[in-house]
Amino acid sequence: MASDFGSPAESIYLALFELGRLSQTEICASALYESEAIGCPPGSPNFINAVVAISLPRGHGAEELLDLLQNIERDFGRAFDLQSNAPRSLDLDLLCFGSTTRSSPRLDLPHPRATLRRFVLEPLAEIAPDLILPGQIEPVRELLDCLPPKPWVRRLSGI
Repeated sequence: MASDFGSPAESIYLALFELGRLSQTEICASALYESEAIGCPPGSPNFINAVVAISLPRGHGAEELLDLLQNIERDFGRAFDLQSNAPRSLDLDLLCFGSTTRSSPRLDLPHPRATLRRFVLEPLAEIAPDLILPGQIEPVRELLDCLPPKPWVRRLSGI
């Protein structure tokens, strides 16, 4: 899905710049990964994914970060009234926030389906293979090893 910000990859690169402005330190970003559009409307394009780690100033909470992410999405033309799994101009998910666990109508932490999605775990394993997500006992690299090879995910390039 092209946007006013170019291709999906170009949108991600621009969003990385915005995420870098939020971070106290240099961001750590995975390469870009392409994945099949599973469970999406017919004709949906493949998705482009990446995982980014940022460091917020002390005192910032998960909901505040979610607000910041949604503001970036809006700046990139994201419509929030789309059907589930429809292509979006930009989709920034909050996968985890330190060791925080939370389940509310607005935010679930860690992301409830992160451990089931190859398009999440492959880029996450690239930047944090030994990370143990809250509620898990295995590190990300081992969770990835347990996933079936389908749906496919393909590494595109470094950032």
